[in-house]
Amino acid sequence: MEYPVETFTDEERSALAPHVTNLDRPVFALVNLPETVKGALFARYSRYPGTLRRLFLDEFAGDVAQATAGVWDGAEGERAAQLYERIFLGYGDDSVAQLGGAHVACEWVSNILTKVLQRPRLGAYLEQSTRYIAYDAPMPGGGYRYYRDQELGPPYVAAMDALFSAYSAALPRVVAWADQRFPCAAGEPEAAHARAIKAKAFDLLRGLLPASSLSHMGIFATGQTYEQLVLHLLAHPLPEARAYGRMILDEVKAVMPSFVARVERPDRGGEWIEYLERREQATRDWVGRLGLDRPAAADGGPSVRLLEVDGDMERLLAALLFESSAVSEEQARIAVASLSPEQQGALFADLVGERRNRRYRPGRGLETLRYRFEIVSDYGAFRDLQRHRMLTCQWQSLSPDLGAGIPEEIDAAGQGDAYRRALERSREEYERLVAAGLERSAPYALCLGYRIRYVLELNAREAMQLIELRSGREGHPTYRAVAHEMQAQIASVHPAVAAAMVHVDRELEPRLERILSEMRTQARAEARL
Repeated sequence: MEYPVETFTDEERSALAPHVTNLDRPVFALVNLPETVKGALFARYSRYPGTLRRLFLDEFAGDVAQATAGVWDGAEGERAAQLYERIFLGYGDDSVAQLGGAHVACEWVSNILTKVLQRPRLGAYLEQSTRYIAYDAPMPGGGYRYYRDQELGPPYVAAMDALFSAYSAALPRVVAWADQRFPCAAGEPEAAHARAIKAKAFDLLRGLLPASSLSHMGIFATGQTYEQLVLHLLAHPLPEARAYGRMILDEVKAVMPSFVARVERPDRGGEWIEYLERREQATRDWVGRLGLDRPAAADGGPSVRLLEVDGDMERLLAALLFESSAVSEEQARIAVASLSPEQQGALFADLVGERRNRRYRPGRGLETLRYRFEIVSDYGAFRDLQRHRMLTCQWQSLSPDLGAGIPEEIDAAGQGDAYRRALERSREEYERLVAAGLERSAPYALCLGYRIRYVLELNAREAMQLIELRSGREGHPTYRAVAHEMQAQIASVHPAVAAAMVHVDRELEPRLERILSEMRTQARAEARL
């Protein structure tokens, strides 16, 4: 393949070399530049007749050379800042704010706040997991790992300490029970087995941890996403959310200030925050006027309900064929409608193909079908399902109204009574906080074993990804059950779509969920030695 090769003088090559990964090929990456400069380069790129490297030399290299002597000190470059002021702030071209990103670490955040931080769809998030880390060790400076606020009072501290003490006391006992219940099999490395035993105990006991439990999160997102995240945090009723909103704003300003310049402007960010607060208040007012703030009696535990279905097989098949056809989608649908159900089934099977791996998914035509599920599960399972990006997730506030579940294996391990006492202590503290007028903060006190109601709306392609991933044998039993029921209810309306989910794991016998993963990890570690 031939492509134009741009020539540069030695001086130009010297100016470019620290900032582009390749001087001679048509594909290269930008490095060692502030995010604002990179974003401004791409923004200007759309109206510049030459190449990006030539644009950098013509319009940015001088400012970059003045702003740094080899080490960036946070300076953006005069031209980049002016370009953002003119395009982004002056003309409101929000796409410019998608052209730069930043990695931000948020540490010591509660499990309540992690869900708020992860709510924006267009971001990447990694969260420290209660499935792999013991929560029995003190924090730096002492004390268990939970959110603290003087407003919550001494009884809250006493209740949280009691919950963590119950968790810490039960952990070695559940580890010992699991080790006896699932002895190391022939061929299993002892180190991998030991890690899988611990993971089993963490899984069984995570329902004891309160929503106030602190976690660490890593975020990578564009300037546009950070702007929206900060606005929602600053408008949030929780003091913790507002505090982290201000800290995130400070850190993003330190690395790409132009991307979030609108947040602190009264006529921009100020008005946005006021709008969000008014919208929240109007929603709460109408919920009260309609009597929707009085919870119904618990209806028997966890559940999955398919509320709405949008689309049918003819529409799906026409969409799958559309990109390769030369006719309108309506004509394709007429052609598909002429086939018998058996022929339509054969056509769908051919278009899906042989899926040897769960990552092999059918084309985007599968996105023409949509499902809306209402789910009641424990908060721990909700946390894992909420993290999926390509879906709509709405959730209600965590409360004790829907009850809590206790894993059967906890009773088998002899820890059932302690578990129940902890759940009750958690509920009592929640009710005390509500009675004290702190209903927004009361969910901090509730154990992750309490249930929450939420809605997931997703297309069939994302449903395939979620269900196959979350039904995997290494998954937590509570969200595996949700995935299984979602597939079963899709099968009731679109059996061919459910049947295409060939990588759903339906084995339900008691087992050591993480052992295969730990064995693979052990094998890789030994291979490096």
